[in-house]
Amino acid sequence: MTKKKKSDAIKTGRPLSYTVALADEICERIAHGESLRAICMSEHMPSKSTVFHWLQQVELFRDRYEKARESQADSLVDDILSIADNGENDTYLDENGNKRVDTDCIARSRLRVDARKWIAANLDNKATSVYLS
Repeated sequence: MTKKKKSDAIKTGRPLSYTVALADEICERIAHGESLRAICMSEHMPSKSTVFHWLQQVELFRDRYEKARESQADSLVDDILSIADNGENDTYLDENGNKRVDTDCIARSRLRVDARKWIAANLDNKATSVYLS
């Protein structure tokens, strides 16, 4: 019976080593409005703690991540406008054919807008703050 060496072991789990390809994907997905939490839930992505470690250790990644966060704020502003302008489901026809206001739908849209406003404002993007005030 032969003992396996540690070097023969199959490596599994999330990536720990910084790569430009992973950093590029993380920054691109953030810039398009996706949360870091959602990104790190992808099987091929590192954990959030690993990304935070990279932010401390890799200056180029830190700079790109900051720019991606600024773009994310712009993306959230676009989402806010889209949600606010979409009144498609704000009314419905009841069983008698009368037009009714769907207050639940309107409340949900308001919540979606408010959540995005809060996130965008907290990304500390001065340009976005102008839009939200």
